[in-house]
Amino acid sequence: MMHMLRKPFYVIILSAVFTIGTLSFSCAQTGTAFRTEMRNREDSLKVLATKIVQEREAGDRFIADSAFTRMLVRALKVPYSFSYPFDSVVSISKMYAPDSTFRIFTWQVSKDEAVHRRHGAIQMKTNDGRLVLYPLIDRTAMIENVVDTITNHEWWVGSIYYRIVLKEFQGKKYYTLLGYDEHTIRSTKKRIEVLTFNGENKPVFGGKYFSFAQDTARKPTQSRFWIEYKKQSNARLQFDDEMDMIIFDHLIPENNEEGKLYTYIPDGDYEGFRWQNGQWVHIEKVFTQKLKDGEAPVGAPVSEDKLGKKVTPAKKPAKQ
Repeated sequence: MMHMLRKPFYVIILSAVFTIGTLSFSCAQTGTAFRTEMRNREDSLKVLATKIVQEREAGDRFIADSAFTRMLVRALKVPYSFSYPFDSVVSISKMYAPDSTFRIFTWQVSKDEAVHRRHGAIQMKTNDGRLVLYPLIDRTAMIENVVDTITNHEWWVGSIYYRIVLKEFQGKKYYTLLGYDEHTIRSTKKRIEVLTFNGENKPVFGGKYFSFAQDTARKPTQSRFWIEYKKQSNARLQFDDEMDMIIFDHLIPENNEEGKLYTYIPDGDYEGFRWQNGQWVHIEKVFTQKLKDGEAPVGAPVSEDKLGKKVTPAKKPAKQ
């Protein structure tokens, strides 16, 4: 049924600007001319990205978003644009994979405090500087079972990414994405999912990667994992490099009302996931003692105002 749906406006914009796949160029742009051109494009993108966030009227924010999308694609069409970091476009997340084989742009445009639309694109690194770009189309509301559905770039569970963790198993690379979703006026979500690439080098999101086999009360393996919590509580979900684990706050309902996730807050305990044999295995209790406020072992995840920090690059959906 999915192929019969009308394409969202975001897809139409991208389709009008480029064709997914290969764009060939006769020569490479390098040196001063390349940097000058890209800086000029970056200056224009910075203005529009700011408008997406700061314009007072929703209509003006969406107009800025449409213009930003078209302008970003034109900038990425410049040969060897993959190496250009767009540092000053700080309201947009720009994450290079740890092995610099691709990078992901993600951002959101808000209708109001309760309705947010997420957009994104994956740019692949190519040896000859040509553009290979996959738009990320947020279909979160249309996917019936988000926790157990494998998706592609056209059926994306939208998040604003703040960390990519690379793991390998039996010669295959697995890119774990940590991201947040503003969700509603009352609650926020932070999400973990695994990105891989298929035989055609196209993105695949999800799979049986989150195991709870070591839990006291076992539950089935999941394709995705997330926490949802009260908007003001700022629960943490981050990868700790020293411990080589994903660590996140254990949450409890503020008023002991189970199920009302918009009331959930951290209680001082931490859960985690450790990579084992191609899966993230859940750890029910990371530390044996509760930590007091201010004694958190990891810093807060990157927030919207920190998404523009410099990152230097190195040289159909199916349910399970």
